[in-house]
Amino acid sequence: MATGLIRRAMNMTSRVSSSTVAPASRLVVERPYASETEVQKVEPKAVSTTNMKTFQIYRWNPDNPTKPQLQDYKIDLKECGPMVLDALIKIKNEIDPSLTFRRSCREGICGSCAMNINGCNGLACLTKIESGSSEAMITPLPHMFVIKDLVVDMTNFYNQYKSIEPWLKRKNPPSTAGKEILQSKKDRAKLDGMYECILCACCSTSCPSYWWNPESYLGPAALLHANRWISDSRDEYTKERLEAINDEFKLYRCHTILNCARACPKGLNPGRQITHIKQLQLTGGA
Repeated sequence: MATGLIRRAMNMTSRVSSSTVAPASRLVVERPYASETEVQKVEPKAVSTTNMKTFQIYRWNPDNPTKPQLQDYKIDLKECGPMVLDALIKIKNEIDPSLTFRRSCREGICGSCAMNINGCNGLACLTKIESGSSEAMITPLPHMFVIKDLVVDMTNFYNQYKSIEPWLKRKNPPSTAGKEILQSKKDRAKLDGMYECILCACCSTSCPSYWWNPESYLGPAALLHANRWISDSRDEYTKERLEAINDEFKLYRCHTILNCARACPKGLNPGRQITHIKQLQLTGGA
């Protein structure tokens, strides 16, 4: 039976006229192409959107000493990095090359890009651009002499830091000549919260007492470093260091307002270190 079916199928195939077979040249597969309108309905083109933000930046040029002013710069945040420093670099590179500011590491280590951003002191490289507002204001560190635009004169700040003698002072040579002076892990832990300071001046320039007495009050940053060396077990001039800053203005202008702790970009608390110095003054350094 199967053999009969095969023969019948072969006979039917042989009867097929050659005219019913399409030439090879006609075997073309037609692909349905959609019109442009149909394509847009299925896959709409991406709409080009922008996210514009206005930066109001403090400008003052010593070569043209007119009244300082805020100058507006508009940039697209979609074409800019996430940090305030990214916006400043973009403005300087693409809009106004005359804009002047300090910057270096971009990692929150050098402290160069300290400035006042939207009313708060901070590092431009660590401060994110706020996405919830259409404007941002950037000014120099408050109550400092401005050299140009966002660059301030740090001479007085560094002189105060130098005055506390921020280096190890010894009366006796090391027990082993040519070797470092060792300290225990417990003594080393006492320096935490002080050695991390990068001298950006965010804390000192946020302190009202420093605004009022910048020449006589050492300020949070210098006093924090003073306590760092006072607390160092390897240093042998603790008494002399305490006597050097035991002054009505150098030390006791601190009224524990603690703006310094809120402004520090490294999360340090200079107010706590100043309180520790005051306690040591009462106990004679014990």
